Amino acid sequence: MPDSYLLGLILISMMTLAALCRIVSKRRKVNGIASSTRTESLKSVPTIDGECRSANGYDTDIIIVGAGVAGAALAHTLGKDGRRVHVIERDLSEPDRIVGELLQPGGYLKLIELGLEDCVEEIDAQQVFGYVIFKDGKHTRLSYPLENFHQDVSGRSFHNGRFIKRMREKAVSLPNVRLEQGVVTSLLEEKGTIRGVQYKTKDGHQLTAFAPLTIVCDGCFSNLRRSLCNPKVEVPSCFVGLVLENCNLPYLNHGHVVLADPSPILFYPISSTEVRCLVDVPGQKVPSIANGEMANHLKTVVAPQVPPEIYDSFVAAVDKGNIRTMPNRSMPASPYPTPGALLMGDAFNMRHPLTGGGMTVALSDIVVLRDLLKPLRDLNDAPTLCKYLESFYTLRKPVASTINTLAGALYKVFCASPDQARKEMRQACFDYLSLGGVFSTGPISLLSGLNPRPLSLVLHFFAVAIYGVGRLLLPFPSPKRIWIGARLISGASGIIFPIIKAEGVRQMFFPVTVPAYYRRAPAVK
Repeated sequence: MPDSYLLGLILISMMTLAALCRIVSKRRKVNGIASSTRTESLKSVPTIDGECRSANGYDTDIIIVGAGVAGAALAHTLGKDGRRVHVIERDLSEPDRIVGELLQPGGYLKLIELGLEDCVEEIDAQQVFGYVIFKDGKHTRLSYPLENFHQDVSGRSFHNGRFIKRMREKAVSLPNVRLEQGVVTSLLEEKGTIRGVQYKTKDGHQLTAFAPLTIVCDGCFSNLRRSLCNPKVEVPSCFVGLVLENCNLPYLNHGHVVLADPSPILFYPISSTEVRCLVDVPGQKVPSIANGEMANHLKTVVAPQVPPEIYDSFVAAVDKGNIRTMPNRSMPASPYPTPGALLMGDAFNMRHPLTGGGMTVALSDIVVLRDLLKPLRDLNDAPTLCKYLESFYTLRKPVASTINTLAGALYKVFCASPDQARKEMRQACFDYLSLGGVFSTGPISLLSGLNPRPLSLVLHFFAVAIYGVGRLLLPFPSPKRIWIGARLISGASGIIFPIIKAEGVRQMFFPVTVPAYYRRAPAVK
């Protein structure tokens, strides 16, 4: 009998050892794949007397790749603090995009904090004071809680290109900021530290630039992010963009959200005579514009669902034919802390643009980074700087995680579904917001970036779910209604918990338990 026990113990030990070997082998393989992916956009550079420098040493403190909203705002902010900044942007002409046109009040406050509030002047920007949500012939108005702010504080909507052009002009007005057109092809790496970039100029010449810190802000199509983070990009839907001319929205200076079938439609002013319309199309495929399928879809499926006051302008915009599309990307922040380099903007973190929170997150991140870099005189100790800047990833979380989670959760709730529990959740959300008081000001303050508290977001989200269950069970519960209510709670959990997990539960709700939260600026040598 003891022999049989001993034999069993040996067999179990051998099986356990084999399983462990398999796990280690699999991890090595995964790490090898991740490592090869990361090195795709890296290029090693030779050392000169033990250092990788330009001919006359570092004549630049910080290289910024990209001059969009994040890059241009960052360049001006760091330049104003006395840093020598070299910005490399692939195209210096005025951008023409269909997103990045709505800045929430929280983002406008960050703009003021950075001294960039005049960038929304002289571009025919429109003030935005809240949203109106339409569903099944009913509507509810949600106003931003701006009572305790200066009268100039509100949301702003504008042409994205005009806004970026103004910020670029503001940045280059500083003598220590240099803006150059060129395409960065790779980061220059030496012994695990990023020393600069290799780029191709407008004239086609290959050049290199060196600096102690390189910040990559090259947008949602970034070709450099793979070496600095673990990008898990999802494309839940696409936006179809139109510009409605001389359109009178039902509520002036408000964004309009139509809870249509199968997904939301947005309207907001981008000038005194133009209204942007964004039609959400779930999935990655959209009807063809070239053969007329898109125009037919917009006229037959979408147009009957828009408010009557907008209908004629909407059809006229479709007939005009200037229809554009753009995939909606979401990507949680998952950085590889890398000495000498940092990711920011859409290259680093994206969320569904339904809530218009992208620029607010980017500007908030810039304020955090500015405050971290301000006490530092010397950026040349890359490993120490990298360890210190790990606190950036935690300190940004209250604003970023609140807006990211709300965007992902709200999009899923606002989309139509044949599932009865999802229908009830969608209706409960509309009815909850229609209650007014804290039930509307709470969620809209989260969306606007004025109250970036993740716990408040979770409480309101489940309050909506419980409110939906209550509607089902009153006045008389039935087994079917109880079952739908249970599925509603389960569905709500299935929506929000994966988003929270991707954001990081510890950083999101318990940032003070993260060691990086307490990092202090390196001592001046």
